[in-house]
Amino acid sequence: MAKILVVEDDPAICSIIVDWLTHQHHTVEVSHNGLEADQYLKMYQYDVIVLDWGLPELSGVEICKRYKTAGGRAPVLMLTGKHDIEDKEEGFNAGADDYLTKPFDIKELSARVRALLRRPTNVYDNILSIRNVSLDPNNHIVTRNGAPIKLTPKEFAVLEFFMRNPNKVFKADALLDHIWNSEAGSGPETVRTCIKRLRRQIDEPGVSSIIENVHGVGYKLASQ
Repeated sequence: MAKILVVEDDPAICSIIVDWLTHQHHTVEVSHNGLEADQYLKMYQYDVIVLDWGLPELSGVEICKRYKTAGGRAPVLMLTGKHDIEDKEEGFNAGADDYLTKPFDIKELSARVRALLRRPTNVYDNILSIRNVSLDPNNHIVTRNGAPIKLTPKEFAVLEFFMRNPNKVFKADALLDHIWNSEAGSGPETVRTCIKRLRRQIDEPGVSSIIENVHGVGYKLASQ
């Protein structure tokens, strides 16, 4: 299982990519415009980035260039309707690791993602730790007091999200958008249920929860 960012402004194409990659048991996050994707890449870590060239607000080429210049190491698969060799050269010069022209077969995209995942990238530098809980993004391992904890992919994604953003308050809608990608049937109760299960796994009896409720607002991870 990998954590993949899909940046695509065409809803139909985006839905096909996300459904396929999710079916392959990957955790998929989505952005539909360039500025938002640029912020995601500054805040979060990914194993692969599927990046459309033509995006509103900021082009995929510019996003890729900024990401790689800043030291980003996740491989980038560039999607575009541009077929000329000069365009491909521009994409690769911006730092793209692979290039797929539209229209494409979703099976080819999947194969290219698998090939990129086989590359040794060492995307993550550090294990995240809060109190007695540690999370290893590279190996998808969570421990409490050194003992491994088994989490579902969504529970892992929620915990990683909070650990990368300690002491910040997030509404349920923000978590739905970022982690569930507004999946059909998901809602605030989905978030509450997931966090409730997660607390049972990571909290110690008699100790205040790492993930706190902020009354009337949302949730935050308390680092102290």
